[in-house]
Amino acid sequence: MNNPFADPGARRDRLALLAYALAVLAATLVHDPRWLAGGLTVTLLLAGSGAGGLLSRVLRTVLPFNLAVSMGYLMLAWLRTEPPWQTLLLLNLRVLLLTAITFLFVRRVNLFRALGFSRSLTYLLGLAYSQALTFRRAHEDFRLALVSRSPRRPGLMDRYRVSAAAASWYLEKALAAARESAQALRSRGFFDA
Repeated sequence: MNNPFADPGARRDRLALLAYALAVLAATLVHDPRWLAGGLTVTLLLAGSGAGGLLSRVLRTVLPFNLAVSMGYLMLAWLRTEPPWQTLLLLNLRVLLLTAITFLFVRRVNLFRALGFSRSLTYLLGLAYSQALTFRRAHEDFRLALVSRSPRRPGLMDRYRVSAAAASWYLEKALAAARESAQALRSRGFFDA
């Protein structure tokens, strides 16, 4: 019988998982922008030569969300005649730090090995991973379908319509999968009907 705690790689990944959880907890509890900026700096230093790529990926990922939330908060602060800058700085730094920590963690740690001590957690991760791959493939299929059926480059309204159809498909697929999972769990006695 293999001991999941004997593998040094698994031990390193479990320690990294623990460090990640503590870093996320610390980033959510700290309310000083200097500490958050320091945490972001440490994360980029830990990324080493990949720091530029990591920062670029983080910015591309969070920019639409942060812009929308920041603009909404700016309007609210303007209506209330409050200075928004401290809150906006704190919010944006926290999102950048949490995203950078997560991207660095995912790049460096094998989650299957880190959760190898628990068959249930490994199984749950496998289910989530397979669902993510299914949705990634479906997203690529929707993109290719739009390109192949468009004689010219699709306009903004065409992309909106395709995005709405794709979102509807994703929601329908997720609901069907949840219904099947609930039925399977109910049949095994996990909860009452």
